[in-house]
Amino acid sequence: MIDTLRLTAEGAKDLLERKEISGAELFAAYRAAIGERDEELHCFLHVCDDPGGDGLPIAVKDVIGTKGIPTTAGSKILEGYIPVYDSTVVARLKEHGLRILGKTNTDEFAMGSSTENSAFGPSHNPWDPSRVPGGSGGGSAAAVSAGMAPWALGSDTGGSIKQPSALCGNVGLRPTYGTVSRYGVVAFASSLDQVGPVARNVRDCAFLYSILAGRDPCDSTTVELPRPVELPTAEDVKGLRIGVPKELNEAEGIEPGVSAAVQAAIAKLEELGAEVAECSLPLSVEYGVACYYLIAPAEASSNLARYDGVRYGYRAAAEERLEMYERTRSEGFGDEPKRRIMVGTYALSAGYYDAYYGQAQKVRTVIKREHDALFETFDALVSPTSPTVAFPLGARTADPIAMYLCDLLTIPSCMAGLPGLNVPCGLSEGLPVGLQLVGPQFGENTLFRIGHALEQALGFDVVPERLR
Repeated sequence: MIDTLRLTAEGAKDLLERKEISGAELFAAYRAAIGERDEELHCFLHVCDDPGGDGLPIAVKDVIGTKGIPTTAGSKILEGYIPVYDSTVVARLKEHGLRILGKTNTDEFAMGSSTENSAFGPSHNPWDPSRVPGGSGGGSAAAVSAGMAPWALGSDTGGSIKQPSALCGNVGLRPTYGTVSRYGVVAFASSLDQVGPVARNVRDCAFLYSILAGRDPCDSTTVELPRPVELPTAEDVKGLRIGVPKELNEAEGIEPGVSAAVQAAIAKLEELGAEVAECSLPLSVEYGVACYYLIAPAEASSNLARYDGVRYGYRAAAEERLEMYERTRSEGFGDEPKRRIMVGTYALSAGYYDAYYGQAQKVRTVIKREHDALFETFDALVSPTSPTVAFPLGARTADPIAMYLCDLLTIPSCMAGLPGLNVPCGLSEGLPVGLQLVGPQFGENTLFRIGHALEQALGFDVVPERLR
């Protein structure tokens, strides 16, 4: 019997190569796990039939285009939409023999921090189904945590891979902006969106990133990696310099249990030979969230203008064309996309562009420079990923600001276009705590090395206690 709760992607690959199991048996095992657990957790919006072959299964966040498979972005306005081509990242998965298990739930258009904004209902955290799995990629994170997929694709604009990975006890990477193609991915904020891997451990995460990364002629923002992706093997971090930004580690709202677990992990890094020192990111933390919530909604208002009921997706019944546009968008979008479209449209409007969007772009440059200055001294920065552990469903839905502050610690490095890796580092209140490692541009290999060493030293059991 295949234990999908314990099996890693690398372990599954070894079993397939040794012909101890077949691809069909492996796919069937994960389909059975979905059948057993997804009614309670609601991680998947669509489950695929076995396409055949002997490759590893993978779950894909439903903002990522998949030929012949529904892609809704968690929104009623795209309900029933089936792409006629694959996104570049999915094409690369298929080139390596991977097979799509299904499409995972997401906050609508990846706008949210809890997966409660999905038009098709929220996902639930495998550690405690009364709590959120994080967002926007809560479906991918929860599916991996619950053993319904060996790994998954997510997308990250301001923390949507790192934060749900923290709340569900996974390893998740937001790559350097431009290292992974966005072609065929439903756009939210084009200068911030980035696809990345969610996995059970650091080596699986690095392996999946190696499949995804690299220049794509269909996406002019992509670049070739300056060095190949390395799967980490060393279990020490001797000689590496790790900075502890005061503002990210002492921010208001960080729960004591989260802080204690992260500080214990930092102490473990010192034991392993890393040189740890306090540092500062004052402007990045003070202005990061405000800057993000001008730039991201402004770009969203432009990107979401295409959903008008004309070419694809939902179309409201109406006698006049303008009435059809208005009713389609009013009925098709949920509250959060509407909120961000209105904020973004205002920020881009005549007379306000320079004062809002233009000013936010200047602040973004300051945030990037502040990070770059630290990386002249440090190889990586460390902090909690989320200020809290998973919170109860419904606890923040009536307060958008409280929901936005879930990403207080992940947003600054996203604004700077830098890679960030979540590594589970302990429990608080019986729920996972995530540690965030941030590196310089193209610093993924260093993050993998640190994350792997910490993972081995801590021995965190990623299987939710209630499922063991």
